[in-house]
Amino acid sequence: MPSGALSDTLVGRHAELALLRGVIDARPSLALVEGEAGIGKSRLVAELFAAPGLAATRRLVGQCEQLQEPLPLSPLLDAFRRAGAELARSRPPNPVVGALAPLLPEIAELLPPPLPPLPDQRAERHRVFRAAVALLDHLSPLVLVLEDVHWADGGTHDFLAFLAAHMPPGLTVILTVRTGSGLLPIREALARAPSGPARTISLAPLTLPEVEELARSIVRTDLPPAFAEPLYEKTGGIPFIVEEVLRTLLERLPAGQIPGRPDVLADLAVPTVLRDVVLQRLSALDDPAREILGAAAVVGMTPDERVLAEVAGSGPPAVARALAQAQAVGLLHEEGGRCRFRHALARQIVYESVPVSGRRWLHLQTAQALETGAASGAGPKPVARLAHHYRHAGRAAEFVANAEAAADTASSHGDDATAARFLLQALEIGELSREVRVRLAVKLGRAAVDGLAHAEALPVLERLLATEPLPAHLRGELRFALGRLLRQQGETRAGHLQIEGALEDLAERPALLGRALAVLAAPETVVDRHVSEHAARCDQAEKAARRSGERDVRVAVRIARASLLLEQGDPASTRLIAGLLHDDELRAAPREHARACLNWAQGALHVGRLELAEALLAEGRQVADQAEYLRLAEITELVTAAVDLAAGRWAGLEERASRLAGQGAKVGAASLDRRLLHATLLAATGPAEDATARLGDVIAVAERVGAVWPLIPARVTLSRLLLTLDDAAGAVEHATAALAHVRSKGNWVWGAESVLCLVNALDALGEADQAAGLVDELGVGISGADAPIAQAALLSARAVLARALDALEADRLLDAARTTLREAGLRYEEALAAERLGRWRCERGAADGGRLLEGALRLYGEMGADRDIARVCRLMRQNGVPIPYPWRGGRPSHGQTLSSREREVVALAARGKTNQEIATELFLSRRTVESHVSSALRKLGLLSRKELRGRAALPAEPTGSAEA
Repeated sequence: MPSGALSDTLVGRHAELALLRGVIDARPSLALVEGEAGIGKSRLVAELFAAPGLAATRRLVGQCEQLQEPLPLSPLLDAFRRAGAELARSRPPNPVVGALAPLLPEIAELLPPPLPPLPDQRAERHRVFRAAVALLDHLSPLVLVLEDVHWADGGTHDFLAFLAAHMPPGLTVILTVRTGSGLLPIREALARAPSGPARTISLAPLTLPEVEELARSIVRTDLPPAFAEPLYEKTGGIPFIVEEVLRTLLERLPAGQIPGRPDVLADLAVPTVLRDVVLQRLSALDDPAREILGAAAVVGMTPDERVLAEVAGSGPPAVARALAQAQAVGLLHEEGGRCRFRHALARQIVYESVPVSGRRWLHLQTAQALETGAASGAGPKPVARLAHHYRHAGRAAEFVANAEAAADTASSHGDDATAARFLLQALEIGELSREVRVRLAVKLGRAAVDGLAHAEALPVLERLLATEPLPAHLRGELRFALGRLLRQQGETRAGHLQIEGALEDLAERPALLGRALAVLAAPETVVDRHVSEHAARCDQAEKAARRSGERDVRVAVRIARASLLLEQGDPASTRLIAGLLHDDELRAAPREHARACLNWAQGALHVGRLELAEALLAEGRQVADQAEYLRLAEITELVTAAVDLAAGRWAGLEERASRLAGQGAKVGAASLDRRLLHATLLAATGPAEDATARLGDVIAVAERVGAVWPLIPARVTLSRLLLTLDDAAGAVEHATAALAHVRSKGNWVWGAESVLCLVNALDALGEADQAAGLVDELGVGISGADAPIAQAALLSARAVLARALDALEADRLLDAARTTLREAGLRYEEALAAERLGRWRCERGAADGGRLLEGALRLYGEMGADRDIARVCRLMRQNGVPIPYPWRGGRPSHGQTLSSREREVVALAARGKTNQEIATELFLSRRTVESHVSSALRKLGLLSRKELRGRAALPAEPTGSAEA
């Protein structure tokens, strides 16, 4: 039974315990035990090791503290300190473990000699990570338990992500984390661990019968039925609160008496049961003990007794007596030979029981005690803790100084998020001098871009630029930082303008100037900037890079040049990218390397070079994983989905795209791309109304923020969709609007599909000849471009124009377009071309028209493009082409007949009800309704819900039809 627990019986957790036991039996393995505060996460882990057969299991336990030092890995190092006895008995570890010796002075003599320091901080961190994994491997078989990982610092999260990818074969890792504390940054890494995804074990509150069972095990007798329900209601089924309530009640009652009346709980309910319980326990202490415990709550979860004695102004004996009293009443418990608050909530309540003025004084005393300890050589100056205490002591100058130092330390360890947090807190102080405010803001601008503190940092930088007279070089740096933040928040035009405005001020800072110009050279960002202007910016960036003499700037400019050429389909981009990928300068900067690969992969997709995109994505993912660059995970997932969409690998893609479009993006600029991806997929697979609405949303936002790339493809996709819905006028409108942006950008490679859409729409209106000059202009614009999508679009547009004059020439051109798309691996576009070619040949009686339509149908079927399946099936019936079955693979889904459930859904849809209204009426999920509608439309040969309305009757239901 864990220390301080009242019940020696585990209640309501047997299934979770079995799951956790299974994790240990399947090494290497990862488990995440999650639940709210007081739910019993630590108790579950303790019970695991108390189980028969596991009591002797070797384990190391580390505790994450609520207030962490910027220096990472403290909970892991805490666990390693407990391994001294085992290391003393074992053979010498791998020499790389010596990298941990300076961090573990308590057991340094048992480790290999320290290694010479590396000049590169990132390389040093990587070596420490390798050393930690090697030590875990050396101690295996082993269970590593890290408690309260929601409080872990960024360095610990990075290590856990690294560990997930390099799990020793004999290791099990168990992490406990509190729900409601935000998304765990390492969830992506845990989900993709090579040894298998982490097993998540979620703990829910106890049910009423379980609360009754827990109470019965505590009072050791049956409780009156009228007592259990109020106890459950008052405690919410949280085991910790149940125990604390019963602990207090049992102490109030005479010995041997049990709580029989439910009204005895009434006075524990305001404002919360837990607060009342803890305050009542606190009141049981004498005055000196209460004062010392209040000081302990200020000092920390596990207060250092030396610091506590100095803060409380009491001698060690008085501190020892106070801690003993607190432990006796259950406010503290012993862990690892030290007294610790039983729960963070208990510490918080004790802390808040101290008057505000008293807390300020105690924080000041704590800060001074920590300063004294650091001055005496007890260790490095704990600047993060000092910042915390000086802030709450109301000592602004000391807080700002230590917060800046903590930010500097965090930045030196690559922890930009922590650095940005400290700087934001410091900038909240109103009485900062202008010099200090500017210095902190400049550091914030540098940290916030990679630290993902965009929303918080933006108003700080904007206010500073608006109110402070700054020297030009600082004003330029801040405007550049602000522009980058705005771009990352998705405010493309505003960010671009800020960076343009910074150029003049950066004239004497060539390194920053070169970086700013390289950013402005990217053509796929902002509207109303011609590619010639982007090229000029790139030329200027090269000059600034040469002037700066800095390798990193030179690499950034070369990356920008490659992107600019790639987006225009310039064949020279292939040679430039290949050269950069083998260049030591780029390889020496793994974060730039990974970002460049992912950006180039997106550019390759823009022009239809799928094979290049897949290769760049693979390299970018590998470099990001090796560099533990977790912040690229979101972009990597997006690019992976986009590559799968282009390649026709659509199995499970709709769910992935829906999740990507629905979740909040850390990098706001990726939000539009994610929504466009989902809308594009829906245009082929989902109800047309949903796709139309989503594409309209993307277009509206892209126009507002001035983002050119999502804007052009969104309008093209909507134009193509509207044409399938017989809205040729709407298709012309969106294709024309897309072309306007193409002209202002001057990149015809991006405009080829919009030209094809316009030609198709005009052809549907009988006016295709009006586009002849435009097609010629496109041919000149993409001459020599290595851009399969654009070249195929040009061939298709010429085929449409040629059809009225020479059907065979039109066939030849369209077949050439289909071949181009097939060779590029663009399966969906290949299917569209095959469908059109088959239709043309069927219309003129050619023998192979039906074969081409069947080929298109199979391609659509493999991808699950239900709307296209419905259209081509109708086309095959119109031309007397037999529809093969099964043509789609997988389960039959009632062939071409409707299931009972599909008939119900379709009947309601035909009456004009929305998907949500249907879902509510039939007690289904909205997603299930969408699936039934899509399947039914395909089976009925219809293209949209609009065609359902007013339909007099549905096909007769076959006998024995089963419900879908």
